[in-house]
Amino acid sequence: MVSACILIRTEHGRFEDVVRAVSQVKGVKRVFPVLGRYDVVADVEAGDMKDLGAIVLRIGRLSGVVFTETLVEIES
Repeated sequence: MVSACILIRTEHGRFEDVVRAVSQVKGVKRVFPVLGRYDVVADVEAGDMKDLGAIVLRIGRLSGVVFTETLVEIES
């Protein structure tokens, strides 16, 4: 299992639409708007890195998403 946090910047005023759309993506466990450099954060879980890549690409193609940055959890 791979866990990651996806930081999402949206088009101006579109963060609510993006939150709704991201919440429908399979693998997204939690999604919420934030203040700061990014507009939305999504916590995701995937079976492996290939599945995680598919989730990130799907989110990046959603209407209103400008770009994403993915922070992958490491085992400690």
